[in-house]
Amino acid sequence: MNKTANLKAMNQALQALIEVEANWLTNLANSTALLMQFMDDINWAGYYIWQQGELVLGPFQGKTACVRIAAGQGVCGTAYSEKKVQLVEDVCQFEGHIACDPDSRSELVIPVIVAGEVIAVLDLDSPQLGRFDEVDKNYLLEFIKILITETDFLPLLNNK
Repeated sequence: MNKTANLKAMNQALQALIEVEANWLTNLANSTALLMQFMDDINWAGYYIWQQGELVLGPFQGKTACVRIAAGQGVCGTAYSEKKVQLVEDVCQFEGHIACDPDSRSELVIPVIVAGEVIAVLDLDSPQLGRFDEVDKNYLLEFIKILITETDFLPLLNNK
């Protein structure tokens, strides 16, 4: 299966998986499993959730990770602060990169924006330089849109 077909299948699987479940924690956890199942050459997939003034490690798959990240720090903190996708071909070239896993070489971080607020970021890492591209970005933006549409994130909005 080619990359585009695989990403399309991943988004269809997410829709089918979560359309009967609205719990935010359950849906974030299951979505990380889908990311690891459908995406090649990634070594970490997970969420950092905005809680009490910082990003806090949420559901993920991969090696142990940094637990807390300040707004504006590293790729995740930058995605949070700027409210925009960060597609980093070489993390060593990203000023202020936080190296949780020294094997990670490229990164894609997508803010999860609900009611105008960034409630979390989706973080994907790869040991391959330049692993992520615009195709990944566009399908993952759709992935997040499906997640937002089908999930009750109200408890996270009230936890700011």
